[in-house]
Amino acid sequence: MFKQRLISSLIFVPISLAAFYFGNWALLLFMGLVLGLGAYEYSRILNQAGLRVNQVLVVGGVLALVALRHFFGFQYGALSVSVLLLGLAGHALFQYERGNDQAYQQFALELSGVLYLGWLGAYSISLRHLPNGAWLAVAAVALVMLVDLGAYVVGSLLGKNHFAPRLSPSKTWEGLAGGLVFGAGCGALIGWLGAPVLPELGVWGGLGLGALMAVISPFGDIFLSMLKRGAGVKDAGKLLPGIGGIMDRIDSWIWGMTAAYYFVLLLIR
Repeated sequence: MFKQRLISSLIFVPISLAAFYFGNWALLLFMGLVLGLGAYEYSRILNQAGLRVNQVLVVGGVLALVALRHFFGFQYGALSVSVLLLGLAGHALFQYERGNDQAYQQFALELSGVLYLGWLGAYSISLRHLPNGAWLAVAAVALVMLVDLGAYVVGSLLGKNHFAPRLSPSKTWEGLAGGLVFGAGCGALIGWLGAPVLPELGVWGGLGLGALMAVISPFGDIFLSMLKRGAGVKDAGKLLPGIGGIMDRIDSWIWGMTAAYYFVLLLIR
């Protein structure tokens, strides 16, 4: 299990870092693929739970928001969300008229999935588009992974007190504390060693970013655990051996990169 997880990470992590560093089409293709697959897994999880979700609408909506964020930033954010709302609402009305009594529930679940993966997930792209975004995005992605590593190691060795036993029995307060210390320390180290290419961070900025990641990103994992437990599945998919699906890999990213974007925005303004 650990060996498979390690191999999957050694393949996925370098590709991720390269996509964020080079940006442009490499980032668009990577994020479109990752978030599109995440949308497919999200729909599949809900369908397995007996909830009727249109996978085509969810995946298409996510890809549309990712493309709009990449090419236009937040310029058409309000317009894109408004069109999305009206489109999904119109589809729900059509489905209800055709005899689908659960169309209102389907509308809520489809909208939630598109906004969660397409709107929040695209903050990784927004971070990359900031000034000096290549190095900032790489640092943020690295910190999400390092926080996860620190929490996993400390939790495995010392974890006794469960943080959210119903949602994620493997999460412990000791693991969260380990992730916080490790994330803050790695963030400070990145801010210090990376000063020539990351003047925005510095030691204290790096420490703050690492600590923020350690506090915020675990909730992405817990949120996915809630979805999986509700559907009665162990993993979101089987694409990444030892890890599960794409959503099992990016669950922490979605929360962490969103927080990182606004943290960095405060630093550079």
